[in-house]
Amino acid sequence: MSPRNKPPAVVAELGRPETPEETAARKAQNSANHRNRQTTNNLVYSLLATLAIVAVIVLVVPRGNPSATKPAVDYASIAQQAQGSEPDALLVPKLPADWTSNNAELRTKTSDKVDSWYVGLITPKQQFIGITQGFGANDSWVSDQVNKSRIKGTRVIDGVTWDVYDNRTSSSADGNVEYALVTSSGDSTVIVFGTAEDAEFRTVASSLAGQIRSLPGGQ
Repeated sequence: MSPRNKPPAVVAELGRPETPEETAARKAQNSANHRNRQTTNNLVYSLLATLAIVAVIVLVVPRGNPSATKPAVDYASIAQQAQGSEPDALLVPKLPADWTSNNAELRTKTSDKVDSWYVGLITPKQQFIGITQGFGANDSWVSDQVNKSRIKGTRVIDGVTWDVYDNRTSSSADGNVEYALVTSSGDSTVIVFGTAEDAEFRTVASSLAGQIRSLPGGQ
């Protein structure tokens, strides 16, 4: 028998030869399946290519610590520009070069009606100390600044007497006010607060002592 006259093959699933219609349907389905596989493969290849590009960008683009690259704030210059706007001189700590500042501003028209001069410091041990100098402040303002904590005693540093607020062993959340020193001189109430150790607080308080004593009616 010549190949041209070979009878159609029996399809196992059917148990008989396919009809022309079944053959056409099978081929159409196979073609659709092939297209679907190609589409899926293309999606996978595209995803892999995208991931590869992202990986290259991550490896090539230089990255750094944003806080480390952020320039330090020149609080002395900011204070100089704002001097004379308040009844007392703005306090400017004179600290070693390994101390930096991340913020400094004169806060006016506040909801508590108390103007204040603020300096945020980063210590050599990467802890935080803030200085707030309030003008014409009252007891309620002070209480708010120290998160309503209680006085634990007093401390004299370079001739200036400070009230001490020590929350380091407290179970309550005190934010950045783990420890605070508060004193008054002239029209100013000065609060030194933060998360640093005693020695670093003493450094800041010592740097302010002469200026605090020199305020009108100072200690």
